[in-house]
Amino acid sequence: MNATIQQAADMLWDAHQYGEPCKPVRELIGDTDVEAAYAVQKLNTDRWLVRGRRLVGRKIGLTSQAVQKQLGVDQPDFGMLFADMALCDGEEVAPGRVLQPKVEAEIALVLERSLPHEQNTLADILRATAYALPAIEIVGSRIANWDIRLADTIADNASSGLFVLGSRPVKLDAFDIAGCGMVMERRGEQVSVGAGAACLGNPLRAAIWLANTMARLGSPLQAGDIVMTGALGPMCAAQPGDVFEANIEGLGSVRAAFGG
Repeated sequence: MNATIQQAADMLWDAHQYGEPCKPVRELIGDTDVEAAYAVQKLNTDRWLVRGRRLVGRKIGLTSQAVQKQLGVDQPDFGMLFADMALCDGEEVAPGRVLQPKVEAEIALVLERSLPHEQNTLADILRATAYALPAIEIVGSRIANWDIRLADTIADNASSGLFVLGSRPVKLDAFDIAGCGMVMERRGEQVSVGAGAACLGNPLRAAIWLANTMARLGSPLQAGDIVMTGALGPMCAAQPGDVFEANIEGLGSVRAAFGG
């Protein structure tokens, strides 16, 4: 194995284990080496799986065109979702559980059929999805001061932290997934506004990209998987004591609470 990939993986692993952010791993693997960055991510994913963590889905990142332009890319990225990252609606996040936490409102899809093909259609995604849920992703970075470029965020499991799912499932034909509006408040103050269309024009388009990518890599999405499809609006930094509530038109609301 490439020694620099191992070193980058060790840096991120230690940052997670000891709660101390590390310097950017792009200094080892380069700013834009996507293949190396995913190799780092996979190395730490395999470490977690050996230690008993359960893989329950994927998150899609970089779905905003503005963020893609900022990082100089033309497609999203993905990270792994583990069972111990899932929180119930309103469940308190213990201080320090996520390094440098920020929150963003998303639409989560829960699959009832696997997606084994490398060329999926919108119809495939519609048929495979059991229901959608309102969700808040609590992103975090093991990189100090969020000083990240493309390689850093991919290697760092797409800057994953935790995710909160709403508890009222909604079928896809019961709301407008692209046209729905989103408002997120922090203690009653509006901090983020967006819509389904902010996620690659349609969150289902993001899901198609993910399904194709995972099948091509030999790890296709499975029945029961959770797919966090990407942010509907700007992310917001979280502080101890903060309570965020995201309302998504047609889906309902979901809350993330941070312990003091």
